[in-house]
Amino acid sequence: MNWQPDWGLRGRMFVTMFLLFALYIVFAGVLTLYIGGGPLMIVVLFGGFSLVQYFFSDTLTLRSMGAKEVSADEYPQLHSSVERLSQQADLPKPTVAVVDSNVPNAFATGRNQRNAAVAVTSGLMNTLDREELDGVIAHELAHVKNRDMMVMTIASFLSTIAFMIVRWGAFFGGGHSRGGGGGKGGAGILVAILVSLVVWIISYVLIRALSRYREFAADRGAAAITGNPSALASALLKISGEVDKVPDKDMREEAEMNAFFIIPLKSGVVGRLFSTHPSTERRVEQLRELEQELTMA
Repeated sequence: MNWQPDWGLRGRMFVTMFLLFALYIVFAGVLTLYIGGGPLMIVVLFGGFSLVQYFFSDTLTLRSMGAKEVSADEYPQLHSSVERLSQQADLPKPTVAVVDSNVPNAFATGRNQRNAAVAVTSGLMNTLDREELDGVIAHELAHVKNRDMMVMTIASFLSTIAFMIVRWGAFFGGGHSRGGGGGKGGAGILVAILVSLVVWIISYVLIRALSRYREFAADRGAAAITGNPSALASALLKISGEVDKVPDKDMREEAEMNAFFIIPLKSGVVGRLFSTHPSTERRVEQLRELEQELTMA
């Protein structure tokens, strides 16, 4: 395997986490000032949730998607591919899981290379041939190799906290004002909601900027692991074509995991504008360029 460290990705992950850390220090300070409860409560709240997310991210993600860990006896070919490609990528073999869904997709999760999981849907295995499936699995293993899963997991979780405050702040703020207690009343709650909204928007932009680049990096990583960029390109085109046929109900149910999927489930102008992924066309173009480089080498 001709694996080259992606310093562009590492730099972006560092900058993203630094900016998010600074942003959430300000965020926690504002919540302490306007909602009350003291800094200790904020530290316990943020720290506790962050630790749970860090140590149980793989379990929580698999459960949220209805993914079931499977044995080698149940899916021998899938396990064989994951084991072989993990060896080629110089990685410990991750947990292997399957999602019973007709939507062809895959994702990786976990806090580090030794605590990772790769999940594929039944629809993916029914859609792709062996080489194409290897390309997709190698793409997910590249995420593990690049260690970008942890950054995305933590960043997405912190963004979710801000969004929850925006969503439920008005409800709790109303009760807080009527109760007449604590902090600075309804005005303080309103300021906290507005600050949470700003934090969520900035987090949203930072996460998506990193997510788009990390998909390119994982595609390049998959090409390095398999030595067969065209197989992943073919898989992306097949998956993209099938995803366009996904019913709206299924799309709404699974779109929350877009940042982790190999192909996102949103479409249309708005979906492309705020997509967690670069376009399939651009990804395929990059893979074809890599194929030409391998041919000329």
